[in-house]
Amino acid sequence: MNSKELKNLNDDLKECFLNAGERAIYLRDKGLKTEIKNDNTPVTNGDLEVNEILTDKIKELTPKIPIVSEESSLNKNNSELSKFWLIDPIDGTYDYINNRDEFTLNAALIINKKPELGIIFAPAKKRLFYTFGPGYCYEYSNKKEIKLNCEKKTKANEVIAVSYSDNLKPQISEIHKQIGVTSHKKMKSSFKFCVIATGEYDLYVAEPRASEWDIAAGHAILKNAGGIITDFDGNEILYGKKDFKNPSLILKRSKVL
Repeated sequence: MNSKELKNLNDDLKECFLNAGERAIYLRDKGLKTEIKNDNTPVTNGDLEVNEILTDKIKELTPKIPIVSEESSLNKNNSELSKFWLIDPIDGTYDYINNRDEFTLNAALIINKKPELGIIFAPAKKRLFYTFGPGYCYEYSNKKEIKLNCEKKTKANEVIAVSYSDNLKPQISEIHKQIGVTSHKKMKSSFKFCVIATGEYDLYVAEPRASEWDIAAGHAILKNAGGIITDFDGNEILYGKKDFKNPSLILKRSKVL
């Protein structure tokens, strides 16, 4: 796909994400129905309905491109995918269930095993993030489109990280120390990628955990805003791996924090 085709695809999906996010909030306000999946994690009727809204629209727009979604078994046994969609209809289901505001809707288009287009919507925060190529990365909120370039918004003498937990594991604490992190804040969901792309935070470090659909859209957004995403050894993160499992992650706003 060329840049114009990616932009058109992104434009066609934005309204769908806004509508799906509104639906997610409506269902939560009405009262969610929750079940426990085989992996012992929760899924709600909101997850499933948002998944249907997003996948139906993506199938309509790109009927020949396979979709891998957290909430579907389709294509998850295919280890030969190079061009495909990764969808996490609601990332941060615990926050969604518990009336918190960091849960997100996510979709990424993977081309040659790299995320090129990504959309993330945090409906409770009314913040929509999207990208369709390097240098083309935006936030839409308060009826305004803002270009994202990872420009630092934290103080010059501070390096503020986001973290999955308040209690850091020793390896992550050591990496924070090496980089010079001055403080960290617990944050759930792919919203972490977005606030590094905006420059509100500087860093995120995570051991191998979660799955590719949890990070692909955020990876595209941060990468195309100018951020850096590698594993602990400095290797590039590629997609379509066995079982769609993530390696370790280091997200940096820039080389100099």
